[in-house]
Parts: sequence; C-alpha cells; structure tokens
Amino acid sequence: MSDQSALRRNWKVILNVVTILALVILVYVIRDQLATTIEDLTKVNAWALLLIVPIEALNYHAQTRMYQNLFQIVGNKLRYRDLYEASLELNFVNHVFPSGGLTGISYFGVRLSGDADISGGKATLIQVMKLAMTFLSFELLMIIGLISLAVGGRVNDLTILVAGILSTLIIVMTVVFVYVVGSKERINSFFTAVTKGLNWLIHLIFRHNKETINISNAKSVFTDFHDNYQTLVNHRKDLKAPFWYAFLANVTEVLAIYVVYLAFGKFVNIGAIIIAYGVANFAGLVSVLPGGIGIYEALMTAVLAATGIPPSVSLPVTIMYRVVNTTIQLPPGYYFYHRALNSGHAPIRSTKVEK
Repeated sequence: MSDQSALRRNWKVILNVVTILALVILVYVIRDQLATTIEDLTKVNAWALLLIVPIEALNYHAQTRMYQNLFQIVGNKLRYRDLYEASLELNFVNHVFPSGGLTGISYFGVRLSGDADISGGKATLIQVMKLAMTFLSFELLMIIGLISLAVGGRVNDLTILVAGILSTLIIVMTVVFVYVVGSKERINSFFTAVTKGLNWLIHLIFRHNKETINISNAKSVFTDFHDNYQTLVNHRKDLKAPFWYAFLANVTEVLAIYVVYLAFGKFVNIGAIIIAYGVANFAGLVSVLPGGIGIYEALMTAVLAATGIPPSVSLPVTIMYRVVNTTIQLPPGYYFYHRALNSGHAPIRSTKVEK
C-alpha cells in the first residue's frame, strides 16, 4: 500500500523522468541522421527550407479547427489557443511514446479531465474521430496523387497495388469502427473483452494486480463514448467542416516534405510523395521506436524509388525533413506538455453549446 501511495505522490516526477529518458533515446536513435542532416545543410536552400515553419503552423491550425468543430457538434465550445497548444502537446506525446496514437488518446482525456462538461468517453471519441477524419480525407488526397502520377507517366502496377492496399485498410478500419460503436451492446462487449485481456496481460507481469483497469468504470466510459457518437451521427452534416480541416492537415504535411525537395533543388512528382507519405505513416503506427524511426525512412525511400525517384535523391531529403520537422515541433510541444504537467496549468475548459 505504501508503494502505491508513493507512486500517487510522485507520479509527475516519475512521468518527467520517463519523458526525458524517452527523449534521450530518441536523440540517440537519430544521432547518425542528425550528423547527416548537419552536413547536408550546406547543400540546401535555407530560405526554401524555412517554408516548413508556416506550413506546419497551418497544419496545427487545421487540427485545432477540426477539434473545435467536433466538440461543437457534441455540445462544447473550446478556446482556439487551448486546443492549438494541446495539439502541439499531443504531437510531442505521440512522437516520444510510440503506441499507434493510443498514448495521445489517453493524454487528451487527461488534459480535458478537469472539465465537468467533457467526460473521458467524449474526449476519447473526439480524438478517435480526429484520427478517423485524417485517414478518410487521405483517401481523397491519394486519388489526387494517383492522377498526378498518371499525368506524369509514373503510374505502375506497384503504385496501384500500394494505393489499393492503403484504401482497403482505411475502408475496413472505418467499417469495423462504425459497426462496433454503432451499438451499445457491441461496443460494451468488444471493449469489455479488450479490457479483460489487458487486465490478464498486466496480471501476468504484476501478479498482485488482478484488475488494474476497473471493468465497471470502463463500461461507463464505453456507454458515454457510444452516446456521444450517436450525437455525431445525428448531426452528420456538420462533419463536413472537420473533414475538410483534416484534408488540409494532410495536404500541409505533404507540402512540408515537398518543400525539402525544393530546398535540395529537386522538382519531383507530388503524387509520389503522397503515396509514400501514406505508406510510411501507416507503418509508423506499429513501430516500437519513437516516431517510427528507421521504418518511416526505409518505406518512404522504397515507395519513392518505385515511382522513379532514386534513393540518392529521396533518402537525404527524407532524413532532412524528419530531423527539421522534429526540431521545429518537439520543443514547443515539450514546453506546453511540461507546463501542463508541472506548473499547475489549468485544464482545458469549455462552455456548453445548446444543440
């Protein structure tokens, strides 16, 4: 019991230590890439490279507006500034603690937990819907990419196969999600089974913990998740705005990569970047390394090679993009994350919206 009390008292210190260790590991993992990037800085147009900054600022604007629109549909109005900062925090958390976005979903719930009008189920739903919108809007971007490749004469069987697999994965994931959360009974059965499985797994490691995740409390969250999902479904016409903001977020990410090619003085088919970006990000979801290091670069290079961009061009560009993008985004993300964790910064608050 005393050990558990000590953990409760010192959880912020422990989380900070773990975060710093994760950052150290991240820097260690990309040390060779950092050295290569520093060498390549003399070969690039620095002014063109700086375009990443406003492009990424626009990306976070799109994410923030997406959150605002989704919350408004379920009856809450949140401040733009609070959600913009939270978006930076989430990027930091998801980058440093690789978990396919699950860590970010949990953290988002914690950041909103101080608001009586925003339950854990609602916060989780909004984050899941944000991810779903991002994936679904990428389908449209991928069609644009294939058309661009076709116009440039770069479409081949491999690119069509890759695009087809990505589209199928997105559609299947969407159908399964809608099927599960569309019924209160199904969502409770599915996630109760998942919760029991997690408790069993934790019990194998920590024998004294028989029910780490309280199943009764979990069922309450699942029911709340379903009820808020039904609100979104009942106002499905209002989902157009968050969908287009998700599309803008995807477009800006692709443009950030393209800017690095321009900085290297290379004009490539943007369709190739779109397909490669999609493959690398899907694979990065299951990577055990921070930010999908290694897998991301390898897949980007392989897919770009299939569309006619040689590795001698794509690899240094991909590494430069990854390092520069990480350098731009992680410091502000860590600042807001650290402030929220340690400085007694007030949780995100909302005002009720009459529907």
